[in-house]
Amino acid sequence: MGKIVRTISTDGAVMMMASDTTDIVAEAAGIHGTSKVCTAALGRLLTGTSFLGYRLKEDNGSVTVRINGKGPCGSVIAVSDSRGYVRGYVTDPKVELPLKANGKLDVGGAVGRNGFLTVMKDFGVGDPYTGQTAIVSGEIAEDITAYMAESEQIPSACGLGVLVNTDKSVACAGGYLIQLLPSADESTITAVEECLKKSKTPTAMLAEGMTPYDMCRSVLSSFDMEFLDENDIYFRCSCSRDKVEKALISAGEENLRDMAKDPETSVTCQFCCKKYSFTPDEILKLIEY
Repeated sequence: MGKIVRTISTDGAVMMMASDTTDIVAEAAGIHGTSKVCTAALGRLLTGTSFLGYRLKEDNGSVTVRINGKGPCGSVIAVSDSRGYVRGYVTDPKVELPLKANGKLDVGGAVGRNGFLTVMKDFGVGDPYTGQTAIVSGEIAEDITAYMAESEQIPSACGLGVLVNTDKSVACAGGYLIQLLPSADESTITAVEECLKKSKTPTAMLAEGMTPYDMCRSVLSSFDMEFLDENDIYFRCSCSRDKVEKALISAGEENLRDMAKDPETSVTCQFCCKKYSFTPDEILKLIEY
């Protein structure tokens, strides 16, 4: 279980969310058997996508974020609902890369820098909204910041981090998203920038035992921050046998009859790796729907 909180400055100029997603990232890494650099990439995107989902006003809305810079790990994809519950996967989760010169995991090298960050918002009614921005660094936090500024016209700052132990376990993971509200002026912008220059990384704060609310107060230390709301968040997949059956039905009668020739038909969810198996008789029954 993770935790997400939302705060606002007392002058109403700045909103900030922060989260501890350590358990979520650890569960995702265990499900997908990710390498250290892919754990970091997936963990950052899961955390960032959870923020974008938690911003939704629609209870049944969702946000899907895909980043692909033509790097060796392929696409990194995450989906969040409006509660911040999130799931995700990496196309090639086993990629290993040398550490960068500063000893950090080379997330940008794994993701690549020649591609796009794509965000699709499904509001539960009507057509989904899709926004796309060119990748800035492949490090994900900077790319989400660029998306917010370019596609949503919201000046923002995003910090994301995943600390991976030598045995590939997740020591801590989390981050923050700061948004300037319409009442923010130049002095507010300057104050936020000065705070960010002095602030610690998300993993450094979490390693010290800070809660997400502590992180908000620490990062925006020159602002008086008021608590708005919080939620427990989880790695949660929405797959089900019923959804898989509907997907198989959409393949059409001819394809279903071909599938029924095999002793067993199996479908594995990309997000949670749960396997759904069907006998030939079960496949043939789907033709009747």
